[in-house]
Amino acid sequence: MTEQHEPVLILKDLINIASRQDELPWQPFRPGVDIYRLYGNGEEGSAAALLRYQPEASVPKHQHTGFEHVFVISGSQTDGNGEHEAGTLVINSPGTKHSVKSQAGCIVLVIWEKPISY
Repeated sequence: MTEQHEPVLILKDLINIASRQDELPWQPFRPGVDIYRLYGNGEEGSAAALLRYQPEASVPKHQHTGFEHVFVISGSQTDGNGEHEAGTLVINSPGTKHSVKSQAGCIVLVIWEKPISY
């Protein structure tokens, strides 16, 4: 019996992904927001993804059931704690609620410990 392993995913030069974003198989997530899932389905367990916001796009208010880590790779996004520019890491604790908007557009890496609820 052989062990089954998930394939390794390597994203090179992630900091400059905005210049190569068309190389990724983005999928619709919310109006004006696309997703590229790295692992997990967002419905159970942990998950990680890149989110690409078009200018003026937003994600409605939601609650975190576990920790959420957001690293802004390019552009900026705004939530109830202010505007977060490229290079910023935001960690939302379990139980926090917020909506997110990107005035000019952005790409972020998001890691969810547990699914979010709307």
